[in-house]
Amino acid sequence: MTCPLKLAFILDPIEGLKPYKDSSVAMMRAATARGHEVWAIRREALTWREGVVVANSVPLTVRTDNYDWYTAGEPLAMPLAAFDAVLMRQDPPFDFEYVTATWLLERAAQAGVRVFNDPRSIRDHSEKIAITEFAQFTATTMVARDPADVHAFIDELGDVILKPLDGMGGSQIFRVRADDPNRNVIVETLTHEGSRTIMAQRYLAEIAEGDKRVLIIGGKVVPYSLARIPKQGETRGNLAAGGRGVAMELTAREREIAEYLAPILWARGLL
Repeated sequence: MTCPLKLAFILDPIEGLKPYKDSSVAMMRAATARGHEVWAIRREALTWREGVVVANSVPLTVRTDNYDWYTAGEPLAMPLAAFDAVLMRQDPPFDFEYVTATWLLERAAQAGVRVFNDPRSIRDHSEKIAITEFAQFTATTMVARDPADVHAFIDELGDVILKPLDGMGGSQIFRVRADDPNRNVIVETLTHEGSRTIMAQRYLAEIAEGDKRVLIIGGKVVPYSLARIPKQGETRGNLAAGGRGVAMELTAREREIAEYLAPILWARGLL
């Protein structure tokens, strides 16, 4: 029988997690079922002093009941080295505080703490910008901050999606057509009148069938994806925006893309 592990999860505020759909909760439940200890850490609790990264850490008792799924113990100031593994599960925004957390976790990893995923790779793989490395697999995309460039892209393609680079959950994502009477104010708002870089992409009608999250775990492709189906009258499939999650078997093309990416991400410490 394997020895119980002490696992720390760096999370959003635990009281705000939705246990029926949150993957971090699923991981904590699975760890508990295997007899491991589960602890929660808030990102802002990370502290570095004299070569040691410490955080106020809260022991959790995790249950399967979605209405009463955890009991939190008293927080303890603990070095990250006290844990067998530290899992960075914090959601975006990918702001300077997030980047700072990856720097501190990188210091901890250099001191021997097992941190997943690799902090440097988390920092280097912004959720939006990361696709630019693999442009052969993406819809027509532009990253820009000059409103004139964004408008030229809209005029060229006629129907596009505009989104901030640091958002999540479908927040501030707009579908804009060339004849949209609100396009100017949308572009002004998203770019902060030319002071913030955004992403623009060709609108794909196939979104009605769902956007798909393909899982790669330990360098291996999971043969099913989570298709997020937009609700009626919506272009966003995000679950936070009312989308519906459906498990679907990977198509041949989806598997081809995932198999290409899997060894690259594995080599970079993205598990």
